[in-house]
Amino acid sequence: MIILGIDPGLRNTGFGVIRQLDQSSAAYIGSGVIQTNSSDELSQRIKSIVTGLMSIIDEYQPDMVSIEKVFVNVNPQSTLLLGQARGACISACVLKDLPVAEYTALQVKQAVVGYGHAEKEQVTKMVMHYLKLNGAPQADAADALACALAHQHYAKIGKIFGMASVKAGRIRR
Repeated sequence: MIILGIDPGLRNTGFGVIRQLDQSSAAYIGSGVIQTNSSDELSQRIKSIVTGLMSIIDEYQPDMVSIEKVFVNVNPQSTLLLGQARGACISACVLKDLPVAEYTALQVKQAVVGYGHAEKEQVTKMVMHYLKLNGAPQADAADALACALAHQHYAKIGKIFGMASVKAGRIRR
């Protein structure tokens, strides 16, 4: 299975693509960042995210998408903008008929590092370890790869325990 991980952002949307080799290992396929121009209108930035992700989907042909959920910032305007970028990401994926799994940052860190409040550097190091990377990917790309790895982790747990999915931080039947 090929998993596309997405770390949504209006300025930088990270993406990471992995191939699940078995239930406990994965191989790095690719990663990067879709950047938008901060001087463009919001609608143009959204369009850049959608067309960029659709191009990535066409290139890598993922079977599944794993995206990070939005957290509420101190600044409500930032949260709204992030939500719009996330909506653009989800829209691009569903328009390509891909299933989308959603995980909180806490769930991603718990799956990859083993500690839900891990620092970004710890997440990046574990991504490098799991995928046997020689160098650190860009920050947003590392977060996207972590999101893809988190999906692999939770899917494995679901199979082990005969569960169907993870919702609200809990495994559901």
